[in-house]
Amino acid sequence: MNELDLNFALPARVNELADKVKAFVRDQVVPYEKDPRWTSHGPTDELRRELNQLARRFGVFAPHAPREYGGAELSHIGRAAVFTAAGYSMLGPVALHCAAPDEGNIHLLDVIANPEQRERYLKPLATGEGRSCFCMTEPAPGAGSDPGQMQTTARRVGNEWVIDGDKWLITGAEGAAFAIIMAKVVGGEGDGGATMFLADMPNPAIRIERTLDTMDSSFVGGHAVVKLDGLRLPADAVLGEVGQGFRHAQVRLAPARLTHCMRWLGSAIRAHEIATDYARRRTAFGKPLGAHEGVSFMLADNAMDIHTAQLTIWHTAWVLDKGERGSTESSMAKVLCSEAVARVADRSLQILGGLGITRDTVVERFYRDVRAFRVYDGPSEVHRWALGRRIVQGSAN
Repeated sequence: MNELDLNFALPARVNELADKVKAFVRDQVVPYEKDPRWTSHGPTDELRRELNQLARRFGVFAPHAPREYGGAELSHIGRAAVFTAAGYSMLGPVALHCAAPDEGNIHLLDVIANPEQRERYLKPLATGEGRSCFCMTEPAPGAGSDPGQMQTTARRVGNEWVIDGDKWLITGAEGAAFAIIMAKVVGGEGDGGATMFLADMPNPAIRIERTLDTMDSSFVGGHAVVKLDGLRLPADAVLGEVGQGFRHAQVRLAPARLTHCMRWLGSAIRAHEIATDYARRRTAFGKPLGAHEGVSFMLADNAMDIHTAQLTIWHTAWVLDKGERGSTESSMAKVLCSEAVARVADRSLQILGGLGITRDTVVERFYRDVRAFRVYDGPSEVHRWALGRRIVQGSAN
């Protein structure tokens, strides 16, 4: 092979599965977009279970999960194709069980969990028996974009851990079967280090104080404010090693940023298709909207943003599949894709005009939901700061 040759062809089995998922989402999931069980706080658990069962029936449920639990154990490149296909509807990832935070937690547990934890937590999560949440973000002055400001504490008392703290914007906490909790160890082994803990829910010491009213609505369970009040966990509740929480979290963070990009790219493609169809049919000043350069240029910009986002995702997935950390690449992907799909949403809504601000199409909902993507999993500004620091220091990752 010529050393300059590049191969952008996906494996046949990946293409076949992506096509199968795209058809499933288009024909089976899209009709649910008007279902009243898709609430302002996300799809209900009843709707999730119904969609999961539908995905099982069509053979597309949890393709990213380990084979031992019925999944296809997709590579990152495989996920890029399949998750983008799932994202054609915002309910698609819910149906396939590849939405956040469960998809990221499945990956984290698959890499970090010990055999007992795999059986107790990973197996029911991967098979869709229950949901999970990841409790890291805290209200000010706690950990947000800067995880080093962690205020939640874990103290060793005899053969137990006692955890206290406040968490917020915890996606999926309402109705979750268990939580992965990040806390700072106080005293003893690992003093001052962040540690991850596994905790069954519901638990009276894990109090969901309220579900926040947010502009997005695509995550099951919404985003909650959670109070950890004297939560007692056994010594073996630690996920990974004491004091190594931030290091282990990197296993989850870079791939999870990228899978967000994949899913939202699918929704951007859908919005672009809706806008394109409208631009072909709707007329103004004696010709179709698309014949006016003001509109056709927006469609062209959409196509370029979609293309750039897809190439960025594929490259980062390739880096991760090589076993590299991909910190720099995933930061770039997070910024490039979150901003590109936001532009696609904005242009698509603009092309639709009055129709775009109604809920007669899904574009209005996509426009609202995707705005949050520039904030969660690291705001664009934080990723730019991290990238700039690496450039100045001359470090690749």
